[in-house]
Amino acid sequence: MRFLLFTAFLTLALLPGGCGDGTDRRTLADPSVPTLSGAPPVVIAHRGASGLYPEHTLAAYEAAIDMGADFIEPDLVMTRDGVLVARHERYLSTSTDVADREEFAGRKTVKPVGDGEREDWFVEDFTLSELKSLRARQTRPGRPSEHDGIHTIPTLTEILGLVAITNQTGQTVGVYPELKSPSYFKVQGLAPKTALVEALEAAELDALGVPVFIQSFEPWVLRELDAETDWPLVQLLPVTTGEVLTPKAIAGYADGIGPWKQVLMGFEGGPEAYIALAHANELVVHPYTFRDDAVGPGFDTIQAELRAYYNLGVDGVFTDFPDTALAVRDGELNDP
Repeated sequence: MRFLLFTAFLTLALLPGGCGDGTDRRTLADPSVPTLSGAPPVVIAHRGASGLYPEHTLAAYEAAIDMGADFIEPDLVMTRDGVLVARHERYLSTSTDVADREEFAGRKTVKPVGDGEREDWFVEDFTLSELKSLRARQTRPGRPSEHDGIHTIPTLTEILGLVAITNQTGQTVGVYPELKSPSYFKVQGLAPKTALVEALEAAELDALGVPVFIQSFEPWVLRELDAETDWPLVQLLPVTTGEVLTPKAIAGYADGIGPWKQVLMGFEGGPEAYIALAHANELVVHPYTFRDDAVGPGFDTIQAELRAYYNLGVDGVFTDFPDTALAVRDGELNDP
């Protein structure tokens, strides 16, 4: 039921004029659109407009909102003093100037990351005040670097404030947070899941009509959230626990699937069959990640890649370049 209510709202929001402008919105679905709801696929700004600005900065989120993204996506990790901040990884050297800061030289250490270990500076060893002294930088080579060294690491509260202000202006934009490494943080005595729920409730997003998805690679945290909240949940694939989860199993606790593109394309019955199976279990499908500067195998242009996935019936896409994904979705950008 929570997904059906959400899709009804989102369909309204995606129609011209959004919600609340007095226009008749009684036609909620277009049978020609192969998404689960019949609404156009949503465009999720992956780490903000991270193709142009350092990822997970307010500048990147603001740029994505200005482009018209349907959602902004903050990856959430936790500081030593229990504050959720936006970083894609627990380690900081690739996305900040921490390696240049002499005062933090002694914080460099070796810790587990994924299936191995890494020598780096880690978010859980810094207080929020210390993290705020760092400056973000572009993480991928070949992308604009003129914004490096300017922007700070935002907290979840700051991001939700930006989303709330945007929705108060009449523009609908949702928030799509990911709980990163919740098992690891739990072992450290931190509680990112609880902090996320408390922050979302405190922001009173429901009263503003703000769409929300919560995502994670770890099934256990989504199962707990399913019992505790009404926000739509998305299981990212492949899961970090090594479980092999069918759409039917995922539908027992979540409302959507966020597959790596290669997982979707590599499905034994083909991507169409997987999407059909997900839709049969009332699950949306939001594959990741679409990048103008890293087109997927088998495609000559990002336009062709995006169009192919849209035609498959995906319900949304994660992208570093939301302006491109929006233009292709809306038929405004053809192959060069």
